Amino acid sequence: MKKILVVDDSKKIRDLISVMLEDSYEITNVDSAEKAIEAVKKDEPDLVLMDIMMPGKLNGVEATKILKNSPTTKSITIILLTAKGQKIDIEEGRKAGADAYIVKPFSLAVLRERIHEFIG
Repeated sequence: MKKILVVDDSKKIRDLISVMLEDSYEITNVDSAEKAIEAVKKDEPDLVLMDIMMPGKLNGVEATKILKNSPTTKSITIILLTAKGQKIDIEEGRKAGADAYIVKPFSLAVLRERIHEFIG
């Protein structure tokens, strides 16, 4: 079963996504960008759903840059899933190496479709 890491400081969002996807994927959740980097190195997920705005030293864009610039994690698909939907935010996400960008509030059908495009 393919693995997805959900990174969001909102437990409600993490739980919603987990319930929606747990029938098709193995889901792991963390609540910060720092924990995301550790979890990616440890668990090697096939895809990461990454919020941008989170507490801590790093935000989701910075974590994406770190993961995409590492030889061991650069091939992992990262979808930024965030409330930051302005053009400049989307461009910043692309520059960081994100494979896709979904703005909250999001459609569960669209999220599932995007995930399926990348990892089946």
